[in-house]
Amino acid sequence: MPQPALRALEQVVSGRLTRDGAGVSLTRLLERPLQQRLDPFLMLDLFGSDHPDDYIAGFPDHPHRGFETITYMLAGRMRHQDSAGHQGLLESGGLQWMIAGRGVIHSELPEQQEGRMAGFQLWLNLPAAQKLCEPWYRDFRAEELPRFRLDHGVEGIVLAGESHGVEGAVQRPQTEPLILDLKLPPHIPFRQSIPAAYHAFVVPFAGSVEVQGQRIPTHQLGILGSGEILELQSSSPTRVLLVAGRPLGEPIVQHGPFVMNSQQEIEETLAAYGAGLLA
Repeated sequence: MPQPALRALEQVVSGRLTRDGAGVSLTRLLERPLQQRLDPFLMLDLFGSDHPDDYIAGFPDHPHRGFETITYMLAGRMRHQDSAGHQGLLESGGLQWMIAGRGVIHSELPEQQEGRMAGFQLWLNLPAAQKLCEPWYRDFRAEELPRFRLDHGVEGIVLAGESHGVEGAVQRPQTEPLILDLKLPPHIPFRQSIPAAYHAFVVPFAGSVEVQGQRIPTHQLGILGSGEILELQSSSPTRVLLVAGRPLGEPIVQHGPFVMNSQQEIEETLAAYGAGLLA
């Protein structure tokens, strides 16, 4: 039988420095030009600063409809509240998962005046049939997140999906996202099987990582080509976010915080939001 094909590095994306919310400084690594290529993922922001002016204003009340938001906090404290009655405190090492569905208005505000705040926010699309589902929310403390440690020293936190016999904190049957936080020792290869049809990318956020000898620098996004096996390796201790998922293959129409399948649905969403019906 032929050996499973290894995924190669297709492209490295540096991202775009920007500000969002009430002035939070961040790097947008995945945005509209890559949405079809990395379907079902819509956006990925990396934030991280020791300077309060870069994060202190946070993200006051703002709406979402048609997708899911996944926030992984590497350092810091952020308070979530939304119009569906959910609230929670996201702390270092914790995960927040929100399904906006038919519509929710929420805020994410720092609960710290100094120190480091860092993490990722990933947007995951909803299939057309579920875009108007009921909103859902859950936060997980760091100690609640499933983990594995392999014999050669690789450690993993399984935020979603399944890896090396460990089922993640969240399972989404439509898009089957795999989201891993990996700690790689030097010169130790790590292998992860990923269905050939799934889109996948990696972001090293401490050190750099190599895919078949090609290097992805810190805080840059490496888009992975086709194949069934991903092999990662590094020459120094590295921490990397690995993301993969099953593409929906549906039209994507985004207007700011709303992601639907047609311009008509966007116009209906804007009308509902203007009439105060989104919450």
